[in-house]
Amino acid sequence: MFTIKITDLAKQLNAELIGNNNIIIHGITSIYNTKKNYITFLANNKLRFLLSNCKASAIIIDKNNIPFCKITSLVVTNPYLAYILFAKTIYNTLHNNIKISTKAKNIFLGKNVNIGDNVVIEDNVKLGNNVIIGSNCFIGKNVIIKDNTKLFNNVTIHYDTVIGSNCIIQSGTVIGSDGFGYIKDKEKWLKIPHLGRVIINNYVEIGSCTTIDRGTLDDTIINNGVIIDNLCQIAHNVIIGKYTAIAGGVIIAGSSRIGNNCLVGGATVINGHISICDKVTITGMSMVIRSIKKSGIYSSGIPTQQNSKWRKTAVLTMNISKINKRIKVIEQSINK
Repeated sequence: MFTIKITDLAKQLNAELIGNNNIIIHGITSIYNTKKNYITFLANNKLRFLLSNCKASAIIIDKNNIPFCKITSLVVTNPYLAYILFAKTIYNTLHNNIKISTKAKNIFLGKNVNIGDNVVIEDNVKLGNNVIIGSNCFIGKNVIIKDNTKLFNNVTIHYDTVIGSNCIIQSGTVIGSDGFGYIKDKEKWLKIPHLGRVIINNYVEIGSCTTIDRGTLDDTIINNGVIIDNLCQIAHNVIIGKYTAIAGGVIIAGSSRIGNNCLVGGATVINGHISICDKVTITGMSMVIRSIKKSGIYSSGIPTQQNSKWRKTAVLTMNISKINKRIKVIEQSINK
């Protein structure tokens, strides 16, 4: 288990320590899911209301939030950057000295487990009853795969991922890879370490060559009965509700929430940090840029036309603002 003294962390982050200097920190959490022996951070004053119910042992803040904190604080100029620096330390610790071996330590195998050729399994993996692991799969540290789940050949499951029972994961899929998270530091891109997990619940089916990224701090979650087609991208911290179906080529950006019993057509793109309520159908090749709060069928995009007709449609679309102004002038003239 990762541990660091709060005094050592203060030195590492060049922070002012206010409060108990005997705390031992085991990791970092988001401000939404705080817990004892962990540190969190506040980088957005709009979330200050969450401090009243904060269960973390310590928090990273700037000087403006000192009056609002009742727990041990590390005061820095930029809490978000400090969080990234600390998370990077944890991330590097997790990735050091990985021993890749089919004879890893503390592996738990249930009854009737079937493991194909050239499978790599790391330490502390738990495989339930009747699990099937196809050839050339990689199973990272601390992964849990529950009863009756099948992985086809060449599937990669990164560390700390949890996969429920009766799931099917097709070849080439990668679960638990880092999300596309970066912050601009002057001219350079600074990678944000991803310390969350991927949690896949029961009766989930995932097609070939789909990628599901691990969460930044909280988890990426795929709920019961979800079916996902080939070549989909599920970004960090996405939550997909029960029995939702996602067709091929769909891209879901980070921190979006998809409700229960939704249908998402192929090649649809869903913006980050939005919510889609239950029982929504999105037709193929749609672009969802805002939250959807009412059940129903939603579409966007222009259906295919003969090229000559499409060119005329494109011209009209480009000139719609001018056409609108002309209509308003005509309406004003009629009214007079």
